[in-house]
Amino acid sequence: MSEPIRNRYEFVILFDVENGNPNGDPDAGNMPRVDPETGLGLVTDVCLKRKIRNYVETVKEDAPGYRIYIKDGVPLNRSDNEGFLSAGIEKAAALKPEELKKKVKAQKEGGCPVDETVRDFMTANFFDIRTFGAVMTTMVKGALNCGQVRGPVQLGFARSVEPVTPQEVTITRVAITTEGDAEKKDTEMGRKYIVPYGLYRCEGYISANLARKVTGFSEADLELLWEAILNLFEHDRSAARGKMAVRELIVFKHDSELGCAPAWKLFDAVTVSRKDPDSTAPARSYQDYAISVNEAALPAGVTCQRMG
Repeated sequence: MSEPIRNRYEFVILFDVENGNPNGDPDAGNMPRVDPETGLGLVTDVCLKRKIRNYVETVKEDAPGYRIYIKDGVPLNRSDNEGFLSAGIEKAAALKPEELKKKVKAQKEGGCPVDETVRDFMTANFFDIRTFGAVMTTMVKGALNCGQVRGPVQLGFARSVEPVTPQEVTITRVAITTEGDAEKKDTEMGRKYIVPYGLYRCEGYISANLARKVTGFSEADLELLWEAILNLFEHDRSAARGKMAVRELIVFKHDSELGCAPAWKLFDAVTVSRKDPDSTAPARSYQDYAISVNEAALPAGVTCQRMG
């Protein structure tokens, strides 16, 4: 792996959805998430991180150093076991808690710092741990504890620029489920929820300090992260999500590890407004908006790059 990043970053992601459900709420029948007080649409950080993980898994295909820890169909203990094996402890998940503690103690007395060894193995091998961190305390069977890693990259919830109006669309299908139903009807009814159009804004943070001290998040990792963000939805299409696209990624780079200004000052420099401020019609495309960055107001030591 290359050297950890040396600069702090903040970034803004602008993405939109057309006739789709960007992030269904399982507690509300999978309707698009909406802030009930403002009517603004929401997309969780967990949803966006999942898409970043999926992209990295797609393009890297488990290449060394770029495996994914949180993935479908792979028990966390299977990966945790590899971490303990790197510290000389075999089949850790099959051991009873007391037996595992004894082996950990024996390894430490033998000069192997198990905690650091396991953590370093996990961060070196799994891109998402190196990027987002992880709570690797699965506490099943052998009470495996690979520790808690605080990642340098953090995302907030995405929020729509204007209120959205989720719609319920009734659909029909000609495929009947059972033989009995086939004798009674020709079609079956269903429904899906969509947002006709919404432009969403997500803000994120990257700590060079945590990258250096904890995970080793590198310049190569950073370039892959930008690539993944710009292609969030390109390899994750589905009928339910409709037409989704990342429209722009705005990156603020500090010239130091700890940064030169508060994040909110940089985020406030990015404004999204209607091209026609007098229009009362709902927005139906990205072209209805104007995106501007007040670069003249950026604090000294901060530069801006716009991608997309």
